[in-house]
Amino acid sequence: MRRFSLFALMISLTGPVAAQTAPSASEVAAYDGLFRAAHEGDVAGIERLVAQGADVDARDRRGRTPVHVAAFASEDEALRALAEAGANMNALEHRAYDVVTIAAVANDPELMSLAIELGNDPGLVTSPYLGTALIAAAHLGHVEVVRRLIAAGAPLDHINNLNWTAVMESVVLGDGGPNHFAVLDALLSAGADRTLADSDGVTPLEHAESRGFAEMAKRLRRLD
Repeated sequence: MRRFSLFALMISLTGPVAAQTAPSASEVAAYDGLFRAAHEGDVAGIERLVAQGADVDARDRRGRTPVHVAAFASEDEALRALAEAGANMNALEHRAYDVVTIAAVANDPELMSLAIELGNDPGLVTSPYLGTALIAAAHLGHVEVVRRLIAAGAPLDHINNLNWTAVMESVVLGDGGPNHFAVLDALLSAGADRTLADSDGVTPLEHAESRGFAEMAKRLRRLD
């Protein structure tokens, strides 16, 4: 029987989205201008500051722009106001996360869909793992987020720098339960490649079988 490499085992325990960091309490306390308005969802304040010439793409000390701050705070209308003011919706913060991936990890499908509507590319390569929002959501078992990303045209078979796809992560980093099964089913139903193996040559089906995920293994054997 093939084994995980030590590196893959470590990742399975820590999770590829662990590097995502929201503004800390001390950072929020120090925010002013657009950053504070974005965090508080103060649309009138955003509009006033923009009219006064505030930079909608300014960066805090961790490379976050106001759109990232609004996303971490789940402030939909602040995000819309910033986008309408010309903010870059595809900006990446210091760990290379965009708004779509932040919302995907937070299991906030409404904010994520809004970000896509406002111009955020659902297929951006994000994170230190050179993955995508779809891979992150598959890892976490966020079913509705996965379905919306598929509908928005997110790439199904992107391979991150761990040599894992969204299908692979739904199995390797999943728990075999109903949410991860639903994610896997959505991916396969949309045409994701079930045969792409990891760097050790182990396929998603082999991982499902070795982990005792009988329903996932059964689904991976189906060709429809």
